[in-house]
Amino acid sequence: MTDKEELTYADAGVDIEASEAATAALVGAVGDIDESEYAGLLDIGDRYLALATDGVGTKLLVAEALGDYSTVGIDCIAMNANDLVASGVEPVAFVDYLAVDEPSEEFSEQVGDGLAAGADEANIALVGGETAVMPEVIKGLDLAGACVGLAPKDAVFPGEAEVGDALVGFPSSGIHSNGLTLAREAATRNHDYSDPFPLDAEAETLADDGNPSVGEVLLEPTRIYTYLLEDLREREVHAAAHVTGGGWTNLSRMGDHRYEISDPFDAQPVFEFVQSEGNVSDEEMHRTFNMGTGFVVALPEDDAESLADETDGRVIGEVTEGDSVAIRGLELD
Repeated sequence: MTDKEELTYADAGVDIEASEAATAALVGAVGDIDESEYAGLLDIGDRYLALATDGVGTKLLVAEALGDYSTVGIDCIAMNANDLVASGVEPVAFVDYLAVDEPSEEFSEQVGDGLAAGADEANIALVGGETAVMPEVIKGLDLAGACVGLAPKDAVFPGEAEVGDALVGFPSSGIHSNGLTLAREAATRNHDYSDPFPLDAEAETLADDGNPSVGEVLLEPTRIYTYLLEDLREREVHAAAHVTGGGWTNLSRMGDHRYEISDPFDAQPVFEFVQSEGNVSDEEMHRTFNMGTGFVVALPEDDAESLADETDGRVIGEVTEGDSVAIRGLELD
């Protein structure tokens, strides 16, 4: 493959359409599950008990290449806790599942440090976990977890945006923990993970000298959005979206509308690097990555302005009639 060939997520090994079809088959076999929901809700009387589960994905391969697993635990907690926040639920406890081909005290301690840091940032309790040694199943390691949350029934977001709603976005910290299969393939065409990152960027968590490596920029931990819950619950939030796998098409999980994005946050330099190195199209980038905006909320315009003023968010667009996401000249169905 030459540098001029256009790289897609499917070329890198992840076919989103095939993945969605497989998920739909699983959901169909299990029964009545709403795929638009970020968390499963169980009625326990005056409250909902909520559950979410997710993993770190192929970001672990970057950690393995650098020999640094100290932040992947943050990603594991973030990917779960943020899904609960997107439902209006407060995360309260977390359990992890670490599967390895052989045990290692060194990387287990590093993973534990990251989990502890993520739990502290999310303000949740680590209540247990499991380490499984499976050399015939796992090559290296895999890290996943499950998060439980609680919410008063009137605090849970309805989950459906309304035409006329404003969209408030909140910045990401970078690539977060999805799309790494594509990002890794692009980044390593002409670089090693240990090479200095060629653009002007800082990996805030990882590089004290302000001159991070390619791998450190890719490892920048997923931002945790639990700090938003208090502000969101004070307003008439109709729906929220955690921008993860599928990129900006995640907004369609807030309902079949047209989401017109007029003022998104700027994409961090890591996205420019991935796009340039992999010759990735604008559409593929926005269908795969958060492109600088990690969390989006749909709510009435008056509430949106006050939310933006009192947080680090800003009004990035509006909900109109239609069935697509319009951003940076693209139409994503």
